[in-house]
Amino acid sequence: MSARRRRLRGLVLALLSLTAVLTAPPAAVAAERAKPERSRVVFHRWTDRADFAVGAHAGTVPGDSLRVAAPVGTTTYTDPHGGTTRTWEYARYTTAERTVGFRATELVASWTADTPPGTWLQVEMRGRTHTGTLTAWYVMGRWASGDRDVHRTSVDGQGDADGTVAVDTFVAAAGRALTAYQLRVTLHRAPGQAAWPAVRSLGAMASAVADRATVPASPGGVAWGVELDVPRRSQEIHLGEYPEYDGGGEAWCSPTSTTMVMEYWGRGPSERDLAWVDPSVVDPQVDHAARFTYDYGYQGTGNWPFNTAYAGTYGLEGFVTRLRSLTELERFIAAGIPVITSQSFAEGELPGAGYGTDGHLMVVVGFTEDGDVIANDPYSDTNEQVRRVYPRAAFENVWQRASSSGGVVYVIHPAGVPLPAHPPGAGGNW
Repeated sequence: MSARRRRLRGLVLALLSLTAVLTAPPAAVAAERAKPERSRVVFHRWTDRADFAVGAHAGTVPGDSLRVAAPVGTTTYTDPHGGTTRTWEYARYTTAERTVGFRATELVASWTADTPPGTWLQVEMRGRTHTGTLTAWYVMGRWASGDRDVHRTSVDGQGDADGTVAVDTFVAAAGRALTAYQLRVTLHRAPGQAAWPAVRSLGAMASAVADRATVPASPGGVAWGVELDVPRRSQEIHLGEYPEYDGGGEAWCSPTSTTMVMEYWGRGPSERDLAWVDPSVVDPQVDHAARFTYDYGYQGTGNWPFNTAYAGTYGLEGFVTRLRSLTELERFIAAGIPVITSQSFAEGELPGAGYGTDGHLMVVVGFTEDGDVIANDPYSDTNEQVRRVYPRAAFENVWQRASSSGGVVYVIHPAGVPLPAHPPGAGGNW
């Protein structure tokens, strides 16, 4: 995402943390400071008839995907980025309450869905705090694969005593950590038309990131010497393209990384899909990804679940979670699945990068014989320069520490390619 937008997300999270400490009771602050030495993460995904059968249906029915049987009413929505007000039919599904198993301070929802023209969906979350209080419903995203009917957007200004939403992440207020949550998805269509959205998967990652300034390198070996043949795409060759979608260059690290993984799986936009792109553009599929991951509220392409949802429009499975170490990430490489990682670092902290960043996405494609990280880093002048080798210890530190993303990843894969088993004694985060 762009430097401006990266700094905005970082500033929001920093201000939320400071406000929470200043307003929370002393006991709550003490509890927050007693964070675990190791990040705690739990992920759950609803993907089939059995999953969707559990919960409350209002016009929806479970199946291989969550579908609509009949609308339950109409609602009026004014698109804040298009200026139009329209009436929509809707149906709704609410998951059963899921226990987290610890006190979670953040939650990110993600989904894959089909949204034909004239349809869109809204994903919400509400939590139960460790005191037993139910929070309000928070909008985690308003989304459509296209941009003709509504503008996909995050929703700011949702802060209250229990927490707030920073772009795509719910952040609990101090003393209000979550012990359980529910998701709610509302499916909309233009009145009278036949098509409805269909949700293929719905997921949530709840976490408490360890408050560590430095993170030691983890052991490994299952993927040392393995490198996946992921296409190399530079974001920098797109500098200045389509300013209405944040203008290419450093603004497009997320859609460029998403594009690389989609191409690895042989998926992506058709020539017809790309017809709107200037024919002089190199790698027009990157421009396409930027347009259709663009968050009109955030004004950038770095919304995490919007990127995995974009991959989902081409039949791939995709979700956002946190991995706790390179040991875990190696299992994905060994299974043939490249992983997109989010990290921030000052210049010099990641030897070989040659730059610093407030937040950046790249694709881990393998490991050297000695366990160092092989990454397709889109912040490169040419496609040929995208492949980088980063020292294992330095990479793990700038990816896992609390001042970075705390291990955030996009996992994108075909349904027929199984995810790896968890390491012994671990589990729950994919």
